[in-house]
Amino acid sequence: MRIRKSLLGLTAGALALVGAAPVATAGEFDGVTVNILTRPGYVIAGRLVERGVEFQEATGAKIVVTEVPYAEIFPKIQSDWSTGTNSIDVGVFAAGWGVELDAAGLLEDLDPYIAKDSKIDLDDVAPYFREFGQKVGGKTKLLMVDGDFQMVYYRKDVLDAAGQQPPKTWEDYLEVASKIHGKDMNGDGEGDFGSCIFKKRNAQSYFAIQTFAAPIVQTQGTGQGFHFDNKTMKPIVNNDGWKKAFELYKETGKYGPPEELNLDIGDTRALFKAGRCGLLVEWGDPGPLQLDDDATAIKGKLYAISGLGSREVLDRATGKLVPVTKANAPHSVDGINYAPFAAFGGWAGAVNKKADQKTKDAAYAFLSYMNQSAQSSVDVTIGATGYNPYRLSQLASPDLFVKAGMPKALAENYIGAINGALNSLNMASDMKIPGAQKYTSVVLDTELARYLAGEITVDEALENIEEGWEEVTEDFGRDEQIAAQALALGS
Repeated sequence: MRIRKSLLGLTAGALALVGAAPVATAGEFDGVTVNILTRPGYVIAGRLVERGVEFQEATGAKIVVTEVPYAEIFPKIQSDWSTGTNSIDVGVFAAGWGVELDAAGLLEDLDPYIAKDSKIDLDDVAPYFREFGQKVGGKTKLLMVDGDFQMVYYRKDVLDAAGQQPPKTWEDYLEVASKIHGKDMNGDGEGDFGSCIFKKRNAQSYFAIQTFAAPIVQTQGTGQGFHFDNKTMKPIVNNDGWKKAFELYKETGKYGPPEELNLDIGDTRALFKAGRCGLLVEWGDPGPLQLDDDATAIKGKLYAISGLGSREVLDRATGKLVPVTKANAPHSVDGINYAPFAAFGGWAGAVNKKADQKTKDAAYAFLSYMNQSAQSSVDVTIGATGYNPYRLSQLASPDLFVKAGMPKALAENYIGAINGALNSLNMASDMKIPGAQKYTSVVLDTELARYLAGEITVDEALENIEEGWEEVTEDFGRDEQIAAQALALGS
């Protein structure tokens, strides 16, 4: 197993930690415990535990990782830090959630620590993740352990056999899915699935719907955004653009596993690693995941696309869809508007401002150690970690992933897809304003789940989301949200 090999590698790595992390020396943090809260399972949490063992051996600091269900991460951290309980020293969560915590004065400013840290090399962190993910109000308040974009993956062998080209639009996605659905994709004699997308409620399904909506709604570049009118913070969700995205998203279910509405990300990963999915929407993980010992059915066969586009885009004045032109979608290519979505923005660690200074020193040193290239450039090549590339050196050539076992052509495709998203002038940003978690993982997720389950119509879902987003905006203050949105998007 690749995971076990990586664990063996950590023991040797621990011997070199003292030299690798100048802010931490042997025994410096003896007796210090750093309590970290994050998501459940090996993804994200597992590598924190493994690196924590290594860190403790080198510095004395004990790293304790507590896992809670995804939907509980933000409220538990917010409650713990705002009520003064302070049982959590570090939260590892969506980078965009840091804004709301920082607005309440709960995040430690990491810039003074960075100024003394000669090993972190922040210039090597890709500008989007360095400036958008790690900074709040111009100050570094988080350190990335992961960089995230949602992409589309396709089984090259399956599409080739069916005479299908990789999709360029979401309509193409459905067309290809319909052609390959039911074919035996892993040689076990059973029909497999044209599309696999995790759609479980109270999980992370609400990211994929935004991946569908972004190229339909955002046309003028990253600063335009695709959730709100930036001048008024009025939602731009109850219109034909988002309606089409909802309908396309639901239609993928015709070609998915029968229990797809109950599948979380780990479930769909098990399916595509078993060779049962022809197309899927995912983060960067499937690239290296196909190298795992339990993914022999797809090794070297799963290719990536930066993002799919749309031949129709939203006319914001009318709320109707219009054909793509260079005038209404200046970044379009061959009549297709693309807006790859930086879903989640990556997992990042933040330090509790109210922790005692020795604990904050140890917490920063550990997060720095996770972020440094020497560690992260190993971790991002192991699919099971859940960590995707975020440093320029990790994306400069395919060599890192070829060394990890990826065929060169596939490695070139993989980093090419990530770079394509990262370099897009119309890249769609995830929300990074106070209330981001409530706007999306509560309101959007709830109404999307009800629509997918057939409890409400698409029109009712969009009306409810519009109403719910307005309530969140009013709670935080419209003028304050307008200012936060402008800061987040640079608009």
